Amino acid sequence: MSDQKPVEQTPVAEPEKREEAPVVAAEAPEAPEASDKPSETPAAATTDATDKEAEPKAQEAVEETPAKEAEPAKDAPAAPETEAAQPEEQKPEQPAYLTKIPGLAQLFEQLPKIFSETSYNEMWGVQLKDSEDVPTVNVLIKFLRANEGNVQGAQDQLRKALEWRKKTNPLALIESGRYSATKYGGLGYLTTYEQDGRPLVFTWNIYGAVKDVSATFGDSDEFVKWRAALMELAVQDLKLKDATEVIDYDGEKDPYQMIQVHDYLNVKFFRMDPSVRAATKKTIDTFSTAYPELLREKFFVNVPSIMGWMFSAMKLFLSRNTTRKFHPISNGANLAREFPASIADKIPKTYGGKGLELKDEARTVQLVEDKVEKEETKDETKPAEASTESAAPAVPPKDEEPVKKETPKEKPVEEAPKEEALKEEPVKVEAATNGEPLKEGAPQEEIKAVAEEAK
Repeated sequence: MSDQKPVEQTPVAEPEKREEAPVVAAEAPEAPEASDKPSETPAAATTDATDKEAEPKAQEAVEETPAKEAEPAKDAPAAPETEAAQPEEQKPEQPAYLTKIPGLAQLFEQLPKIFSETSYNEMWGVQLKDSEDVPTVNVLIKFLRANEGNVQGAQDQLRKALEWRKKTNPLALIESGRYSATKYGGLGYLTTYEQDGRPLVFTWNIYGAVKDVSATFGDSDEFVKWRAALMELAVQDLKLKDATEVIDYDGEKDPYQMIQVHDYLNVKFFRMDPSVRAATKKTIDTFSTAYPELLREKFFVNVPSIMGWMFSAMKLFLSRNTTRKFHPISNGANLAREFPASIADKIPKTYGGKGLELKDEARTVQLVEDKVEKEETKDETKPAEASTESAAPAVPPKDEEPVKKETPKEKPVEEAPKEEALKEEPVKVEAATNGEPLKEGAPQEEIKAVAEEAK
């Protein structure tokens, strides 16, 4: 019985045998009972060995099976993932302003069609391209803003503007255009100052400097070309083609706009000559189409107090965005007060500044002496020769005859417009009988002229 107890205790101590195995092995010669233990240990060793040998094989099988299963799983979705990732990568590449500004992307989609229809792509010195070209984006924003976000309206206006530029070639009006000094001398100027590192462009329209209304406004096509040439000079100074940042759609941060000053000193408003009305109407139609959103502010100086009603009338049919640009000033000498000191000091003295007068400093289009003047001088020399021949017999009448002959020459010149006016008056009466009274018509045209040029 005593021999069986150690046999029963050995399995209980099996966990400890693994730890004390080296000690038992060292004492094996002294213990005859070890003959039973080695028979059990090799069995355990074989099982452990088989387990150890089986475990790596199982692990190898486990490691191989997921690898084989994972490889087709990786290969299968690889293609669709790359295909799905491509459009996601393209979306961020689209400029942000195309999504922020409503209608801009649609207008760019129509741009190739507009180019093909007009066969022209130049606007204000900018070669219109795609949505990644900043100057092109700014031009399209101006046309879109002028139509209050209406894509179709902006598209139609852009097409008309391109057609007009292709036909007129306003850039050539600056380079090769020549305009009559007697008709347009002193009427329009351009000055450019610097403000915050950017050019601040002024255009000056001195309507009170018109000497001969019928001569200046008689040819409406020529008048529009002269105004367009002056406008193109100002647009060049804005440097739209060099833009590197996209302008705001609301127009508050738009450095590519100019300031206009209209001087109405000694101008009669209520009895507008028909030639003035015709030239004004044509200018309105052209400028409102071809030069949208290029005006920052518009100052009306030396405006009579009686003209106050006109600005009140404008608010009835013009948007607040347009009327906020109007600044009527009764005394032109107060104009400089509307600007900071750095700009006010450069404004001409006539308008309250410290700068030189417009005629001494400002730029204008190229003016030439009119051919009509040369013809008149030739006509004057011819009658002078005739008078000497007729007055040859009598010496005293020589001094009297030139005086008598010169006075009738001046009279027909003064009476000519009167006769034309008499001929045109019946037309005005007929217009009045058709429900277009002259007194109402002239102010309406003046309101439209001022309003449309301000857009």
